[in-house]
Amino acid sequence: MGWTDAYNYLRNGAAKLVSNEAPRTDGDLPLGARIGSVVGIQQSPLLRAVSGGSLITLPDADDTRIVAVSQIRLKQSGGLYRYYLETGDLDDKEKFLQVYQNASGEVSEIMYCTQLARVIPQTAEDQDAYTGQAGAGLGDRSYTLWREQLNDLDLDLELIFGAGEGVDYWRDAGDPEVAYVPPFTGTEVRLDDASGSTGLRQDMYFMPYVRELRGGGHEYLLITTEIIHSVNGDASKRGIHVDFVIGIPVEQQRIVIQ
Repeated sequence: MGWTDAYNYLRNGAAKLVSNEAPRTDGDLPLGARIGSVVGIQQSPLLRAVSGGSLITLPDADDTRIVAVSQIRLKQSGGLYRYYLETGDLDDKEKFLQVYQNASGEVSEIMYCTQLARVIPQTAEDQDAYTGQAGAGLGDRSYTLWREQLNDLDLDLELIFGAGEGVDYWRDAGDPEVAYVPPFTGTEVRLDDASGSTGLRQDMYFMPYVRELRGGGHEYLLITTEIIHSVNGDASKRGIHVDFVIGIPVEQQRIVIQ
């Protein structure tokens, strides 16, 4: 059972695979990753980012194992993968490595990412803004995070904001002079076990924003509207939310996956 079969499984809501001999679905991933792989991350770039005012959350001592993997199918060349250290399905927020593999099959970007916040669009207007359906909102040239939005989070707001009330991010796609660029769209299929019998399928509206940190380096704000179509093959489990995720680029030689 490969990625295509797993995709169809989650899409169609087929019965769970119960055989202990069920073939793995998580093979042929960049960096040799698999569900259950142990991950080592040299934290020096993350520590530098935090000292420069980044909103990233450092890995906990037990964030060492890949608990789920996903492939994000976007309308572009190459492949985008996420290796989850935390799925965010329970109380913990998402933590994952985002790996981009170019059209030549080479890993050209790795980002360590942690979920900052999740919001639920309450109105049709909110949904239009977070999907860019009205030609504005997600895809605008810039996005500002305000201090008051983060008051309830365990963050050093003085280090992040200084004397200011907000931090500005700039769209990392399209012509920077254009006021609006439609967000990327695609589908994420996440596998939560090696047989592919559990996981989720969701459509995504996605736009990366970026800012330069004090002392150099970049921090990414990944804003993604996710429309869940099925969980563990159950199409009745639907929903919509918007994830705000912070990402810090990490060089490949600083990542070890075994």
